Amino acid sequence: MRNERLRWLLLSAIFAAVTAVLSQLTIPLPLIPITGQTLAVGLTATILGSRYGTLALLIYVLLGAVGLPVFSEASGGLQVLAGKTGGYIFGFIATAYVTGLYLEKFGFTLKHAVVANVIGMFVTLAFGCVQLKYVLDIPWDKAIAFGATPFLVVGVIKAVLAALIGIKVRERLIASRLLRAEQPVAR
Repeated sequence: MRNERLRWLLLSAIFAAVTAVLSQLTIPLPLIPITGQTLAVGLTATILGSRYGTLALLIYVLLGAVGLPVFSEASGGLQVLAGKTGGYIFGFIATAYVTGLYLEKFGFTLKHAVVANVIGMFVTLAFGCVQLKYVLDIPWDKAIAFGATPFLVVGVIKAVLAALIGIKVRERLIASRLLRAEQPVAR
């Protein structure tokens, strides 16, 4: 039991690192850049579930908060978390929890993984819009227009990718006995 819990903790740390690496992948577009951050969040939650997916994203955010360059464009520090994009980053923690919880309740299937990741996308966007509204002191309609609307199409594409890849990787990790379908109970 102790070794199993250690394995889950190590997987959480590994997925925090995976998120840091994928966060550096950026496709620059004229209006908004597309990063690998949200894809990594979806993968993490789909593979690890709510408890350890949330832990992985909490580790990721804490690493960035102390200044390590783990956020997109190799940024880090409290100024990023307090800035106009910080809400999205805080939202990653809630997204991992909600996405993982949905999958634990309804099953780790492709169909449920797509639904869970789309719901997770909206959780991230909601957190992002709230902080954007208050940091920039703009009305809600503008916060949603700038902070959510441009990300919807790409967000759905990343949600589907996270579901496809995440379910397949989870199945392979379980088949190779590197991951158990059930998580150890925390004490």
